[in-house]
Amino acid sequence: QEHEVEKMFTLKPGRLPPADVKNIIFFVRPKLELMDIITDNVLREDRGRSPQRDFHILFVPRRSLLCEQWLKEQGVLGSFIHREQYSLDLIPFDGDLLSMESESAFKECYLESDQTSLYHAAKGLMTLQALYGTIPQIFGKGDCARHVANMMIRMKREFPGSQNSIFPVFDTLLLLDRNVDLLTPLATQLTYEGLIDEIYGIQNTYVKLPPEKFAPKKQGEGGKDLPTEPKKLQLNSAEELYAEIRDKNFNAVGSVLSKKAKIISAAFEERHHAKTVGEIKQFVSQLPHMQAARSSLANHTSIAELIKDITTSEDFFDNLTVEQEFMSGIDTDKVNNYIEDCIAQKHPLIKILRLVCLQSVCNSGLKQKVLDHYKREILQTYGYEHILTLNNLEKAGLLKPQTGGRNNYPTIRKTLRLWMDDVNEQNPNDISYVYSGYAPLSVRLAQLLARPGWRSIEEVLKMLPGPHFEERQQLPTGLQKKRQHGENRVTLVFFLGGVTYAEIAALRFLSQMEDGGTEYIIATTKLINGTTWIKSLMEKLEPAPF
Repeated sequence: QEHEVEKMFTLKPGRLPPADVKNIIFFVRPKLELMDIITDNVLREDRGRSPQRDFHILFVPRRSLLCEQWLKEQGVLGSFIHREQYSLDLIPFDGDLLSMESESAFKECYLESDQTSLYHAAKGLMTLQALYGTIPQIFGKGDCARHVANMMIRMKREFPGSQNSIFPVFDTLLLLDRNVDLLTPLATQLTYEGLIDEIYGIQNTYVKLPPEKFAPKKQGEGGKDLPTEPKKLQLNSAEELYAEIRDKNFNAVGSVLSKKAKIISAAFEERHHAKTVGEIKQFVSQLPHMQAARSSLANHTSIAELIKDITTSEDFFDNLTVEQEFMSGIDTDKVNNYIEDCIAQKHPLIKILRLVCLQSVCNSGLKQKVLDHYKREILQTYGYEHILTLNNLEKAGLLKPQTGGRNNYPTIRKTLRLWMDDVNEQNPNDISYVYSGYAPLSVRLAQLLARPGWRSIEEVLKMLPGPHFEERQQLPTGLQKKRQHGENRVTLVFFLGGVTYAEIAALRFLSQMEDGGTEYIIATTKLINGTTWIKSLMEKLEPAPF
C-alpha cells in the first residue's frame, strides 16, 4: 500500500478481478502452464473498457525465452509493456534457513541433466557473498556440488569487481548433493516439526490443519456448527514456544507443553496478588505477552494431540519398525513381508515407494530377483502407468539393482556411526535423536568436516557418489579472520536437491552443542520430505480415454 499497490490476487484462469487500476503486474515463475493462465487472463480482458489497463510481467528468478515465445504464439506478448525479471534466488525462511523453493530442482539435475537450478544456486551464493563477504573455504561432495563451486569460481573471475571489502561472516561453505545421502529423506522424521510436515505438509512455513481440534469450546452448545475451513498456522522461530519445541524428538514435546501450561496458569494467578495500582499496572502490561503465550500453547497442544493420534496407531508403529530394521541393516536383501502386505491392502503408493526405496538404499541396490518381484507387485496392484515412475526412481539411484554384488551400506553405517542403539530422546547427546536411532548421513558429514576433518573418512567418501573437494578463496589483505578465543566458526551448509526438517533440527543441535565450536546456517533448493520428494519424481500418465 505504501507503494500504491491496490490489491494482490492469486493467479487463476478466467477474467481478472475488477479493480480500478491502470497497471496489472504478473509475478510468475517461468513455467509454460502458468503462461496458459496468463494468456487466458489477457484474452478475456475487456478491450472496450476505459481506461484501458496496462499489463506487465515479471519472471522470477529469470526471464525465459521459451515462455516469451509461447506468449508470442498465443498472440499476447505484445500486450505486455514491461517484460522483466526479478532475481529472487534465496528466500529467508527463518533466522538460520534459506531456500530457493524450486521443487523440480532434484528431478532436473538428476533425471533431465538440466542444471538451471544449479546456476541459480551459484547466483544466490554470489549475492550472499556480496552482502556478507567472500567465504574463504569451500568444501563439497557430489557432482552438482562440484558444478556449483566451478560456476562460483568462474563468476568471481568474470566479475573482478565482485571482490568486496566486507569482513567475512561465514568461515566455510559446505555444498552437499542430495544424492550423496538418498536415505535420510525416505525415513519418517521424528522431530515435532518433521512430523507436522510428514503428516500435514508445511508449505512456505504455513500448515493447514483439521479445524475441529481448534474450535473454541463454549459451554452447553455441543458441537453444532464446527468450522469446515482448515486452520492455517504460520510456523517459525518468531513464536517462542515453537522455537523451543520444533527440533525436539516428538516424545520429548509433551513434557515441555505440560511444564509451560503450569507456568502460564501460575502467571495468570498472579493477578489475585496484585494489590497496589503499580502492581496492577505491571500485570496489565504483561497481559498481551501472556495471552499470546496462552494461545500459542493451546495451538501446539492441539497439534500435538493430532500427531499423537497418528504416531500411536498400529500402522505408524509397523511402518517405523520396518524402516528402523532396514536402517540398522536387518533383512535388507530379501522381500519384506510388511511391504507385501501393504501392497496387497493397497496402501497409498507413495508409502510403498518410500519403503522399497529405503530398502534399496540400505542395501546398495536390491538383488534383481527381489527388485523384479516388487516392481511386478506394484504395477499389478497400482496400474501399469507407474512404470515410468519406477524408471525415474531407478535413474535417480533410489530403486536400483545391486551392481558389483557388494553392499557398501554396512561399512558406511559403521564408519560414520549412522545407527545408534541407545538414543536419549529427552536430553539428546547425538544427532541420531531426530530419527530415534538413525543419524542423518548428510549431517554426520558436516559434523565430521568440522572435527576432525574429512581426511579421517576418505575411504567412506569414496564409496559415496560424486567427487569430494576443497577450494580456497583468497581474501583481500586485512580481512583474514583472527579467531578470538571461544568464538564460533560459522558454516553455511547448502543442500542441492532438498533438505528435510529433521536434518535442519540435527544441524541446529550441533550449533547448540557446548563444545561444538561451529554454528550452522542452512540453505537449500527446496524444503522436502519423503512424500513431496517421491511425488516430484512421479510421472503423471493420463489413462487412455477408452
